[in-house]
Amino acid sequence: MASPRRVVVATSSFCVRFFAFVFLRWIPGFPFSPIVFTSLAIYLSSLISFNEDQPSGNGATEHKRSDSMLLPENIKLEKILINLLERAQASGASNSGDSALKTLLTGIPSRRSPLLTWVTALINIIAALLTLDFLIRALVVYPSSEVTFSRVGHVSPTTANLLFREPDPAQLPVVVSYQETTTAPSQKWIQEGTVYQLDNSTDFTAAVVLKNLKPATHYRYSLSNNKTGSFVTAPRPGSSEGSRLSFVTSSCLKPNFPYNILSHPLRVPGIEHMTEVLGKLPILLRPAFMLFLGDFVYIDVPLRFGSSIDHYRSEYRRIYSSPSWQAKSEAGSAIDLPWIHTLDDHEIANDWSKGNKTAPYPAAADPFIHYHVSANPPVPAEPFAHPNDVTYFSFVHGPASFFMLDTRTYRSEPAQANSTILGSAQLQSLLAYLASPEPAGVHWKIVASSVPFTKNWHVGTTDTWGGFLDERRTVFNAMWRAERDLGVRIILLSGDRHEFAATRFPDPDLAMASQDLRPDTAGLGLHEFSVGPLSMFYLPIRTYRQTDAEDVQVKYAPDGNSKFGLIDIADSVHGDDAAAPVPSSVLTYSLYVDGDVVWQYRLSVPLDRSSVDPASGSALPPGRALQDKLVHEGWDVRFKTAIGQGEELAKWTLDQATEWYYGVMDKVLRADRLV
Repeated sequence: MASPRRVVVATSSFCVRFFAFVFLRWIPGFPFSPIVFTSLAIYLSSLISFNEDQPSGNGATEHKRSDSMLLPENIKLEKILINLLERAQASGASNSGDSALKTLLTGIPSRRSPLLTWVTALINIIAALLTLDFLIRALVVYPSSEVTFSRVGHVSPTTANLLFREPDPAQLPVVVSYQETTTAPSQKWIQEGTVYQLDNSTDFTAAVVLKNLKPATHYRYSLSNNKTGSFVTAPRPGSSEGSRLSFVTSSCLKPNFPYNILSHPLRVPGIEHMTEVLGKLPILLRPAFMLFLGDFVYIDVPLRFGSSIDHYRSEYRRIYSSPSWQAKSEAGSAIDLPWIHTLDDHEIANDWSKGNKTAPYPAAADPFIHYHVSANPPVPAEPFAHPNDVTYFSFVHGPASFFMLDTRTYRSEPAQANSTILGSAQLQSLLAYLASPEPAGVHWKIVASSVPFTKNWHVGTTDTWGGFLDERRTVFNAMWRAERDLGVRIILLSGDRHEFAATRFPDPDLAMASQDLRPDTAGLGLHEFSVGPLSMFYLPIRTYRQTDAEDVQVKYAPDGNSKFGLIDIADSVHGDDAAAPVPSSVLTYSLYVDGDVVWQYRLSVPLDRSSVDPASGSALPPGRALQDKLVHEGWDVRFKTAIGQGEELAKWTLDQATEWYYGVMDKVLRADRLV
């Protein structure tokens, strides 16, 4: 029978290695790193006294054991390991049955080989050091307080929002200029403005609006501090160029994950994958912007090191210090692509639902406003709140209009009688947007949410719209009505989950047959495409599945550390009957996983509604899959699904036990009050 110390040594060694692997390759979250460091301390401590479990072989061994009990507390680690090796060597003659493989796998010291003992201990120490490196190298080596950059945010037909950071006072004032790229390089630059002062109040950032631009025109900009870039203005709705739009969408990024010791600690592999993919696309498919749906920074992953404004600001600076922004392709670098942003929980705190006054929200909002809101689209025409207090946005680009929700700032606790994920003002603004007719040439209303609308995710459901089902039904009713009355199609985009899922929400008024509501079927209904992460972990278990006819699963793709969607909208002919094609505005969604397109789906809006068969019950044709390269379900998928359902059961049991406990305590307290 194994001695207690052998069990402790083997167990602590396993914990160091297993949780270091999980932390560095699977999920870089709490509490894995503390487990690694605690297990290493237990392991090394157990090694020191390991020989106390062994029978005495001679007087020398007994003498060494006695001496070990008298070692001063501040003895150096080198002496401890030397004593350990001497003990292992002394007992080697009577214990020659140790296996080298057993020593290396379990971490238990070898009684016949001091070298193996060194090696197995060193493996655990290295695992802990790699964990520490991932935790603090970027924080210590790259504070990024001196980072300078410039980027483009929202672009309209006549304006472009430009954001830059310049902490060096010697570079002031910063002069901002631009010119058309189609003109001769010698042509005079147009000076838009001069920024004379930058200070810590905005973390040395400034936003400048370039005005009086021409629609659908290529421009380059230049700053006097040697920062340059380019962009293309949006087309006017209804124009010939305005019938087409391509853009990319994703969420969630964390530098250097999965961890690579040889990689720059601020490298973001997903940005590089995306840059390479976009460079290979035909020019017509190259995106106009990135719609990034939250978790641009992870303040609390792997560990929260503080909650001050400067802690939050430093995370944004480190992301913008990443060398991955400069990765080149034929489409340029990622920093040249206009980025527009929504807010999510890890930019504040995990599963945030405590409003915009409770700490740490005010500290978290400061850099989000300076680095993202200042370059974002304008607030909706009817925000139902003072524009300075609004963090939801609306804009039109070509054939689509957009409403970008803020599902964190105004939400209350989920799963309560009057829970709200949007807040009253934002909800009214969204309903007004959905009910408003669009300009000629705009056929799509796209609603972007940082968290998914579907309740098909069964772990963390209440953090999504699944915790706000009454408000969701109010919004869905408005969307179904808009599709019926306005001749537009509504698309839902979301992120957050580190997985991809396409879900459709059929209008109950259509009374669809049961075979049209089965999982993994294309068809009618509001469509949601939820995608992430751009560069982060993905869950090794399965937590998404259809449970009713309200949320119909179209496609689920959980695997992949880098996922994004490319959305292309263009006028075309559409229809299954080749003899009678229907002129339509066609949206094609392409899912990219780790740099490869693996799934495509198509939706359309007929340009002439009279061409649609009224017998279908809908003015919109059903969606259909164009290609599917995803692996079909195998034994491993069923195993991962079982694990996910086990997690659901454990959470349900805990919730029931907690509810029972508080119920009993409430009855006891009421009985005490009556006595």
